[in-house]
Amino acid sequence: MRKAALQRLERIALITLLLALGGSLLLAWARSARQEPVSQAAGPELALQPVPGLEGRRVGLVAGHSGFDSGAVCPDGLREVDVNYAVAVRVAEYLRQIGVQVDVLTEFDERLEGYRADAFLSIHADSCIDASGFKIARSESSPIPKVEDRLVECLYQAYSVTTGLPRHDGSITHDMTKYHAFRVISPETPAAIIEMGFLGGDRQVLVGERDRVAFGLAEGIVCFLAGL
Repeated sequence: MRKAALQRLERIALITLLLALGGSLLLAWARSARQEPVSQAAGPELALQPVPGLEGRRVGLVAGHSGFDSGAVCPDGLREVDVNYAVAVRVAEYLRQIGVQVDVLTEFDERLEGYRADAFLSIHADSCIDASGFKIARSESSPIPKVEDRLVECLYQAYSVTTGLPRHDGSITHDMTKYHAFRVISPETPAAIIEMGFLGGDRQVLVGERDRVAFGLAEGIVCFLAGL
């Protein structure tokens, strides 16, 4: 009788232990499932090579819509402003690693008035539609068109190679070629604006490969600075 009771107690203890372990595993799985996917690491192959003469050069980066509004918002809540900012700070990190001075600016930053730099780029993403491609533009009334055309071309080449995204030049708008910051920064500052891709069709690249996206922009800027 006593032996049977002890056996029942042992079975109960074993079942309790198994339930506790199962609960812990289930909780760990649930926590991991709630975590946001981590963007792919830059990896050793994504390291800017130092270029003589770039130390001390200044670059201005606008994280599109930051400090102003959300920009495009997808049905699941993905906001353009968050994508823009995440990429902008990564571009800044890459450039600072090779000695370039970088200002990360908000959309209507007070520092934009008369802003002087060796290069200026406003970083944006396109709408949530199921399309793919990126586009880059400079001011349609640029006082230094040849210089800014070279900035645009450097960005196009580097970004296309690094991300694998196609050009979508046919959708360049007046909002890009007449971008407000072009009118207030110093006319001597070479400037461009990019729509990095569509939040719909290019989401995997813009969200899942932010380091690679940022590296493409940083390489384009280095290409331009190296030719000054």
